[in-house]
Amino acid sequence: MRITRLSLALIALVVAGGFTLLLDQSLRDLGRETFQATEETMVDLAEIVAAVVAEESAETGKLDPGVLRAALPVAMERELAADIFQFRKTRVGCRIYVTDAAGLVIYDSDEGRLEGTSLADMRDVALTLAGEYGARSSRTVLDDEKTSVLHVAAPVLRGEEILGVVTVRKAKLDQWPFIVERRNKVIFSTVLIGGGILLFCAAVLFWVMRPIRLLTEYVRAVAGGKRVPLPELGSGLEVNTLGTALEGMRDELEGRDYATDFVQTVTHELKSPLAAIRGAAELLQEPGMAAEDRTRFLESLRRESDRAERLLRQLLRLSEVERRRELRDVREVAVEEVVRAAMDEVKGGAERRRVTLELTLNKDARLRAEPMLLRRALVNVLENAIDFSPPGGPVRVEVETEGAEVMIEVRDAGPGFPEYALKRVFERFYSLKQEQAGVKGTGLGLCLVREAMLLHGGTVEVENAEPTGAVVTLRLPVGG
Repeated sequence: MRITRLSLALIALVVAGGFTLLLDQSLRDLGRETFQATEETMVDLAEIVAAVVAEESAETGKLDPGVLRAALPVAMERELAADIFQFRKTRVGCRIYVTDAAGLVIYDSDEGRLEGTSLADMRDVALTLAGEYGARSSRTVLDDEKTSVLHVAAPVLRGEEILGVVTVRKAKLDQWPFIVERRNKVIFSTVLIGGGILLFCAAVLFWVMRPIRLLTEYVRAVAGGKRVPLPELGSGLEVNTLGTALEGMRDELEGRDYATDFVQTVTHELKSPLAAIRGAAELLQEPGMAAEDRTRFLESLRRESDRAERLLRQLLRLSEVERRRELRDVREVAVEEVVRAAMDEVKGGAERRRVTLELTLNKDARLRAEPMLLRRALVNVLENAIDFSPPGGPVRVEVETEGAEVMIEVRDAGPGFPEYALKRVFERFYSLKQEQAGVKGTGLGLCLVREAMLLHGGTVEVENAEPTGAVVTLRLPVGG
C-alpha cells in the first residue's frame, strides 16, 4: 500500500514536472517560431522591394528610391479590413528604409526620420553590403521584448554591383496578439492534459487506494480481536465485492470458533455445579438420612442449580453481545434514567446484603446509546460492587460530564482487588472469592461490561480506591 501510494505520488510529481518543463519550453519556442515565420515573409518582401528599386535605378545607373517615395505613403494611409484568424489588421505595419553603398540612409518611409543617418555598422546593412544575409532585432527598451523591431535587408543590384540596401522593418508588437492567443491555447491545453492526468492519479488514490486502505485497517482490526463493522467503501466500487467476501469469511470463521469455544466453556464451567448436584442427589437417596442433613443437601441442590442457571444466563447474554459489531436501537438518553433503572434492578440484592446505594449526578448528562445494553452493563458493575461490599457499606455512583465524554463511576467499600488480579478482571470466567458470601462469581459480568463499552466506543477501567474499596469507571462518548 505504501509503495503503491509513493509510486502514484512519484508519477504525479514526474507528470507535473514534465508538463511544467514542456509548458516553459513551448512558451519559449512560441515567440521564436512566430518571429521566424515573420522573418521568412519579410525576406520575400525585402527582395521584391529591392528588385523594384533596382529596376527603377537601371535607367540612370544610380540608386533611385523614387518609386518608393511615390507608392509607400499611399500604402501607409490605406485602411485595411484584413481578418487574420481572430485578429483584424487595419494598417500596414512594415516600414522600409534604403541606404546607399556607403550605408547612408537616403530614404525612410517612417516620415524620413532616419534619412541622412549612417547605418553602416548595423548588421542588416553591413552584412548585406558584404554580400551576406543581413538581419537584426533591436529593442528600444532593453528589458521589454515587446519593443523589439525585426530588420531584414536585401541588396539593390546592378549586375554584380551592390548599389545599396533595402531594409524592411516590422515591430514585434504587431505579432503580439497572435503570440498571446497561441500562448493562451498552449497554456490551456497543457494545463488541461496535465490536470487530467493528475486528476486521474488522485482518483486512483481515492477510489482504489482508499477502499483498499480501509479494508486493510479493517482486516488488521479483526485480526487484533476488535469487533469493527465493515467500513463504508462507497457505491459502485468493485472493491465492495472484496469487502463483502471478507465480511462473509469473517462471519463464517468467527461462527465456527465461537461455537467451539462456547461448547468447551459451558462444558468446563458446568462441571462443578453438576457434580455437586449429582452428589447431593445420590446422598438424598440414602435411607435413614437425618432431617437436618436432608435440608442441607436440598439447599446445596438449590444453590448449585441457581449457580448453573445464572452461569447459563450470563453466558447467553455475553455471547449475544460478543457476536455484535454495532449497537441497536441507538437513541439519545438521559444518563440519570439509565442509572436509576439499573439501581432499581439491583435494589433487592443490596437490601439483602444491607448495602446502601448512593447516587451523585449531573442531571443534564445525556448521550446517544443503546439503553438496554448500557443498563445491563451498569447492573453487572453494581452487582459486583454489592457482592464485594461489607454489610452496611455504601456503593456510590457518580455521574459527570467531562468535555465530550460522560463518566460513570461506581465505588464500593470492599477489600479491593489484589494487584495480580487487576489486569485479569476482564477475562472471561476469571473471578475472585467473595469474602462475605464465601463463593466465587461467574467471572462474566465485567467481561460483558467491557464488550458493551467497546460497542459504545467507550472504555472501562478498574482500580483500587484509598483507603479501601474498588472503583469501576465507565467512559462513554456523548455522540455515541
